[in-house]
Amino acid sequence: MIDEQGSRGGIANSIDDPYSGGCRNGYITVGYRGTFAFGRDGLADVQFRKLNRVLVCGRVGLCREVFKDTLNESRDPDRGQADRYTSRYFLKHTFLEQCFDLLQRAGFRIASSCASGVSNVPGSAESESEESRWNHYNEFVFVRD
Repeated sequence: MIDEQGSRGGIANSIDDPYSGGCRNGYITVGYRGTFAFGRDGLADVQFRKLNRVLVCGRVGLCREVFKDTLNESRDPDRGQADRYTSRYFLKHTFLEQCFDLLQRAGFRIASSCASGVSNVPGSAESESEESRWNHYNEFVFVRD
């Protein structure tokens, strides 16, 4: 609440405004494209996943609040306003569990998820590397209400 002098006391009114950068409620989607790493002689070690990048989509203000300095905004051309949405953020690390911990600490819970399987299509062995056949994509939707 903002008093007559303009100072904030307690929670600001803008937190309940859905178009504010200080909005508390909303969704954040986290996705990653990965592959299963390989051991010796091309044998798949399916106990290990290799992530290239953890992608983040959602309202800019919420993403900045949750991920703070681990958020990489370099691919987003419209830097600045916190009340818009973006699908161009990614994290500076590739630790999916750290990402989930940050979301949980900020009060988010998982709402949905989806995944694609590996792309082991018969007849495409000549054109694809062994590793690229094990590529997959996973996405997780988190909500705070």
